[in-house]
Order: sequence, then structure tokens, then C-alpha cells
Amino acid sequence: MKLVSIITVNYNQPAVTEALLQSIREKNTYPNLEIIVVDNASAPNPVPLLADRYPEAKFIRSEVNLGFAGGNNLGIQHATGDYLFFINNDTEITEGLIERLVAHLEEDRSVGMISPKIRYYDKPRVLQYAGYTPMNFFTCRNACIGQFQEDEGQYDHSPAATGYAHGAAMMVRREVIDKAGPMPENYFLYYEELDWCERIRSKGYAIRVDPRALIYHKESVSVGRKTFLKEYFMNRNRILFVRRNAPALKQLVFYCYFMGVVVPRNILQYVKEKEFHFIPALAKAIWWNLTHSKNSKDLGYQFN
Repeated sequence: MKLVSIITVNYNQPAVTEALLQSIREKNTYPNLEIIVVDNASAPNPVPLLADRYPEAKFIRSEVNLGFAGGNNLGIQHATGDYLFFINNDTEITEGLIERLVAHLEEDRSVGMISPKIRYYDKPRVLQYAGYTPMNFFTCRNACIGQFQEDEGQYDHSPAATGYAHGAAMMVRREVIDKAGPMPENYFLYYEELDWCERIRSKGYAIRVDPRALIYHKESVSVGRKTFLKEYFMNRNRILFVRRNAPALKQLVFYCYFMGVVVPRNILQYVKEKEFHFIPALAKAIWWNLTHSKNSKDLGYQFN
């Protein structure tokens, strides 16, 4: 039986991470499992307490915040599994989840990455994800299939192709990481799993979603509040993703669309909502892309 390494990243959310660990302890039915928790420089350090309560898990402490990709990549370095299951710390698993994903990877060697169906934890019958449509590189937009719909089994068919796996829950073959490399750390927040999917697909692997496997995600159904950090990285990384993955003509069309439509629209919205402090975040995101290479790991952002 193949070993599965669960990798999750904690940052200042010890209670949330503990709930995930408890759900694994109570609901996991897959016998060959290792659990790796990466702490991304949380203050105070929660590792001693969590390690005492959950001795079955391996805890890795980073003294600097490595971001989503960097934290998961640190987990990869310590994982020994044949399959690596990356899940957000604000998820909770269900019985049979891991078996279902492993079974499909075992059945079809062409599949390099697979995600389960995701429902909202606080709205347990409401879907968050049953797959993604492909990316429209002219606008850098795509759609999340099933989101906000009541789950009545309408997507519970056999595993299907998806534009992208979902960063909250994705199982990857070890050999895929060996060939495609770890998650790109150029992003820090947002778009890194999409870029990773593009790279994995370029190596000849399929990406699937199995709607018969289920995980719950504690991300709110309502849109989270905007912050300077979020506005900066969402805009910076949207441009960066196109720079790194789109053909030249589509890049050109996207730049015209972004500067001619997105920028004026966003500025008008900021002014209307009196969120003037977000205008520099947008400008900073554009300037970063004008002054940095597409492979730069300089985030252009100072963390306190």
C-alpha cells in the first residue's frame, strides 16, 4: 500500500490546525499515512503544544514566513510518501477521502494531480469546488465549477479533467514533483497552485477532480475583507501568472485589457468605496511587473 504524506501549513492559527489534526485522527481510514505540519514562523510558537497533543504528526518549524508555496515546499523536503496530499489547515477530512484519491492515481498513471470535491464547512451542503474551467489568458479569468450551488450529487460522476486543481486540497505523485519541481515560490500568495498546474501539465500529466471524494473548507462563503496585502498580491500575481504562462499574443491582449479595463475599474471602485489606500497597492503591483523578471523571487513587499 502506497504511503501518503499529508502536508499542511500553519500560520498563527493553532486552533484551526488542531481541528484539522483532530479530524484526521477521528475520520481517516487510510492506514499508511504520515502527517507533516509546517509552522510558518507563528508567534508565539505553537509547535511544542501541538506536538505534545498530536505525537503522530511531524512538526517542522520555519523561523521566517515562507508563504504558501514556501511552506509546502519545506514540507516536501521532509515527506517520504509516494503521494503527497497538500491540504489547507482550515480544512477537515471525511472518511474514505484519501482512499478514493489514491485509487484513481493507482488506476491511471497519466494523472499527476487530483483534487476532491470541496464544500464550505459553515454551509455543509454548499459546494465551493467541483473543478475549474480552463484559463482565458486574454483576461486571466476562469470559473470555479459548482461554486455556491447546493450539492445534490449533480457532479458526482467519475473523475474528470479540470482546468486546475484546488490549492486547498490536491494530491500529487512524488514522481511528478521530481519532474516538474516543487511549487513556484515567486508568488507568496495566490496563483501559485495554478502556475504549478500549468507546469505539471506541460510535463505530460493530466489533472483531475474526483467529485466522489469530499473535503470541507472553512473559507467563508462571503468574500473576505480586502487588505493592502491582498490587493497587491492579487494584482501582482495575476499579471505575473500571464507573463509566465501565456503565449506572446495573449499576453499582449491581456496587458491591453488589464490597463484599459481592470485598472480604471478598480480605481473607480476604490474611490467610490473611499478605499484610497488601495490605489498605491495596484500601482505597486504593476510597477513590480515592469521592473522584475518573471522568475524573480523578490516579493516587493516588506512584512512587519
